[in-house]
Order: sequence, then C-alpha cells, then structure tokens
Amino acid sequence: MAEEKQPTASTPTLPKTYGQLPGTNTASKTTWPELVGSTAEEAEKKIKEEKPGALVHVVPPNSFVTMDFRRNRVRLYVDSSGKVERPPSIG
Repeated sequence: MAEEKQPTASTPTLPKTYGQLPGTNTASKTTWPELVGSTAEEAEKKIKEEKPGALVHVVPPNSFVTMDFRRNRVRLYVDSSGKVERPPSIG
C-alpha cells in the first residue's frame, strides 16, 4: 500500500477558490447564455444585477472590437433589431 503525500509547510497549495475573495464558496459567473434573444437593455440590467461593477458594452452588427481582455467588461453582440445574438461573456 503506497502512502499518500500530505502537503507540508514547504509545499504551498492554492485554495479551491483561487482568484476569488476568501470565504466565498460560489464561483463568479462568466457567461450568460440565457440572455440570447433578449433586448440589450434587459441583458445589461440582468448582468449588472449578477455582477455589480461590470462594464457592459453593446456591440452593433458589423462593428470592430479590440482583442484585449478585461475582467470587468461584458460585450453584448446585438443584431439589427437590438436583440442579443450570442452569449455575453466576460472579456
């Protein structure tokens, strides 16, 4: 029977909630697939309820966007009628 190695003081381990506030057990939401088909206003309201402080950018059809990643930005890609056409996500 092989012995399992237990972490010691010299081998640090990362907490399971790495990147989140200590003491929180819930993972932060990063995508909102349920918002596809809703209006940009409805989607923005829902995202800001679930992620306060998020910067929501509405991206009209055929628009260019930068490729940089931002943890607090959510882009809403909308069609010509103003409905969300793909799942909004952090970035």
